[in-house]
Amino acid sequence: MEVNQNNYCVIMAGGIGSRFWPMSKTSNPKQFIDILGSGSTLIQQTFSRFLKICPSENILIVTNQIYKNLVMEQLPNISENQVLCEPIGRNTAPCIAYANYKILQTNPDAKIIVAPSDHIILKENEFINTLLSALKASTDNDWLITLGIRPSRPDTGYGYIQYLDKEIYKPDNRLKKVKTFTEKPALEKAKMFLESGDYLWNAGIFIWSLASINKAFEMYLPNVNSLFKKGIGLYNTANETSFINETYTSCQNISIDYGVMEKADNVYVLASDFGWSDLGTWGSLYDVREKDQNENSIIGNNVMTYDTKNCIVHVPKDKLVVLQGLDNFIVVENDGVLLICKKNEEQQIKQFVTDVKEQKGNQYI
Repeated sequence: MEVNQNNYCVIMAGGIGSRFWPMSKTSNPKQFIDILGSGSTLIQQTFSRFLKICPSENILIVTNQIYKNLVMEQLPNISENQVLCEPIGRNTAPCIAYANYKILQTNPDAKIIVAPSDHIILKENEFINTLLSALKASTDNDWLITLGIRPSRPDTGYGYIQYLDKEIYKPDNRLKKVKTFTEKPALEKAKMFLESGDYLWNAGIFIWSLASINKAFEMYLPNVNSLFKKGIGLYNTANETSFINETYTSCQNISIDYGVMEKADNVYVLASDFGWSDLGTWGSLYDVREKDQNENSIIGNNVMTYDTKNCIVHVPKDKLVVLQGLDNFIVVENDGVLLICKKNEEQQIKQFVTDVKEQKGNQYI
């Protein structure tokens, strides 16, 4: 399949992934780890997925400058110019504005997919077809498109998108106009959303034309937009880095969802099913990994279990580990740190990380 030269992909890879501690650490976050035991890291999988849609040179990686070398190491076929280094994290809107103006310098006709670097997609062909349909819709219309996932449970860890259920786009009737966005709801509300049938999980994957997203920034985030607009003529030159370093110090911290998507009236959602997980937690990783006959998901070649079930175990491949009498636990060892934690209480991991940092120092984080 020939890829379209106007298709671009912006992969967001700046997060630290503290909920996956101790596998994910500041020096080596989860997007750079082979967390599935598949032989390639999450960012490598994400990159190769998008090669089916756009040329390699049209894939940009936005990351923190401390991860530049990791990105270059793991994606050896890209040029330095494709790695957009943020001096500090400022959420998703500034990183998208940065990518927009960098792309504008070379191709004003660009169609852009924006996606996180650490999601799992189990049905890859379905994913590619969904994106191609969304790209066509964003070419034909001045629409900002986001992908929505049919919810399988009342999960309180995801944002929800309510859509208007009237068919408007003939080529793909899964595409609906967005009515409302709701950030992570309480359980009762999530149950109501599921029952009503017109809500989707927000996958945080966006598709739009460069012209449409730039227009939206001008309208809804004029301050952010004007900061990055000042760099026209500097992008893709030796002066880009110093301009960006200066710009980020005065740029507000705001998400694209809050800054643009929740305000704009030309937002559409494509109801999708491609075996998606945002891999936000050990529990979500457990859900997509293979299990043994006792429902244990184990990475490590030397793990022996007795009367142990429903656990997720991730240990160094040759370390001998013997587990007895555990049910529904997370057992993770990495780089001198061992975590044993109840699977249904893993939301405490963020607190563990804070406490370890305070009491034991940064070297464990």
